[in-house]
Amino acid sequence: MLRLSDNPALSVDDAEPTIAEPAETPVGLVDILQALAGDESRARISVGDLLSAMGDRAFGALMLVFALPNIVPTPPGTSAITGTPLVFLAAQLFAGKSPWLPRVIADRSLAREDFARVVQKIVPVLLWVQKLLKPRMEVLLSPVCERLIGLVCLLLAVILALPIPLGNILPAIAICCFSFALLERDGLFALLGGVLSVISVAIVSGVIYGITKAAFYFVIGPLLG
Repeated sequence: MLRLSDNPALSVDDAEPTIAEPAETPVGLVDILQALAGDESRARISVGDLLSAMGDRAFGALMLVFALPNIVPTPPGTSAITGTPLVFLAAQLFAGKSPWLPRVIADRSLAREDFARVVQKIVPVLLWVQKLLKPRMEVLLSPVCERLIGLVCLLLAVILALPIPLGNILPAIAICCFSFALLERDGLFALLGGVLSVISVAIVSGVIYGITKAAFYFVIGPLLG
């Protein structure tokens, strides 16, 4: 396994960059996640460990792993660890590059016990959604559409980083839908991700507008007399 101390940055492989090629199903992801969670030789599980373990599973698997913890109860600080990798991965999907993370992000980690609790919560979701997935409407997953998905996920990942109460759940679900779509070439999930993205942006825009208006009314307004 590639260790963080051996490289200043991590890359999935040195092969010719491709855009979101089909990867193993979520059952394969469950095996990997449970193996990491049960590895008692590790005190902590880092972002780099996840990247290395995913191998050639490309963007769908990686984005799914980093988005899912944002829609279930997780230990404090989880969103800070998972949000930044999502920004980088979405940007690389948009640019048509292979998954890669700088060392400062790859070094971020959770205690293995906390990681195991996160895995325990997301595994049922993975297994349930797997039953709904199948290749269809693949025109929505053409190379051009995949780059567009990367751009939308980049916007959603930025929204995830904003300190808005409960504001990260819907964007995270949208990213998960896109991730499942990439994994199984399921255009219906890509379409669902697009709809949820529009709703997410609308809701977050409304919240930001409301907060700004309230701040002006209660703080700036009195100062102006």
